Amino acid sequence: MRPHALLKKHLIVGVSLAAFLVSSFITTAQACTRVVYLGENNAVVTGRSMDWAEDMHTNLWLFPRGVSRDGAAGHHSPKWVSKYGSIVASGYDVGTADGMNEKGLVANVLYLAESDYGKPNGKPPLSIAIWAQYVLDQFATVDEAVTHLKTEPFRLISPSLPNGVPASLHLSISDASGDSAIFEYVDGKQVIHHSRQFQVMTNSPTFDQQLALNTYWQEIGGLTFLPGTNRAADRFARASFLIHAVPTSTDPHYISAIPERKYDYQAVASTLGVVRSVSVPLGITTPSQPNIASTLWRTVADQKNKIYYFDSATSPNTFWVELKDLNFSKGAPIKKLTVAGGKVYSGNTASQFEVATPFEFLRADPSK
Repeated sequence: MRPHALLKKHLIVGVSLAAFLVSSFITTAQACTRVVYLGENNAVVTGRSMDWAEDMHTNLWLFPRGVSRDGAAGHHSPKWVSKYGSIVASGYDVGTADGMNEKGLVANVLYLAESDYGKPNGKPPLSIAIWAQYVLDQFATVDEAVTHLKTEPFRLISPSLPNGVPASLHLSISDASGDSAIFEYVDGKQVIHHSRQFQVMTNSPTFDQQLALNTYWQEIGGLTFLPGTNRAADRFARASFLIHAVPTSTDPHYISAIPERKYDYQAVASTLGVVRSVSVPLGITTPSQPNIASTLWRTVADQKNKIYYFDSATSPNTFWVELKDLNFSKGAPIKKLTVAGGKVYSGNTASQFEVATPFEFLRADPSK
């Protein structure tokens, strides 16, 4: 057999094996993707897509410092007061799905069908709806959050979402230094993956298996072949290749088209381009896996300059919020930027937030 034919045969066998492994690992999963861009001059940008089977009625919320919280899971839930202000994107206005605090710490929750949170076993219960907010309220860096959360100060309780789907989630965080961590609950145990190298996260399978599958695609090489379906493991491989392929310094071929010829804006554009490339067009579903769904929106957080971008898949404009223009002072009002209902914005929308009664986090029953 000729060498090129043998190589082709090995590639076909390898791809078939990978497809089999992916099919074996994946059952039902919501198709979100998260990436972290690391560039020159301390540029750190985290982008994510929110893919879901229906409109989540998302809005943006401004939470100042000094907000009193509880874990929304009964009398024994943890209680705390927010140390840092944050801007967040809500899901159904019952939980924090995504956000960045004033120190540049970003939290993203993504669907993970394999999640198993175990039993409280005497630990204070915390509704999963407030998990990301718990982190944004209290920590400035990934290391601070990991040091605290590895002590397991609470046990997550996962109620069903308003559409009846179980809130089966894992959490990624990144900070302004570029550090990252992923938190999962597998077989009732918390698993933490902590490294600056963990720049990509999708859904199923669990993160350790995502890394193993991605190693296979790295050996093939992204310029040779990349998996193209909307399955989570395929999106992980594509996002991983692309976030390492885009320029991490000023690109002389395109900088003239960037506003103010500013590299930080190029970094944001590159990150958004990666997230868009692994998004699922509106209206596309997978018949055999109905929970793999269309992209509803994307966020990009510039953690160096503290700018939070929102890119809706159902509206014509991308807009942003410059955190320096928000009032996070203790005692300042909670505010809302209404995005649900097809609202259209452009430019910096910091001045368009309006005073609002905060949403109630989805309560969980620790006895169930």
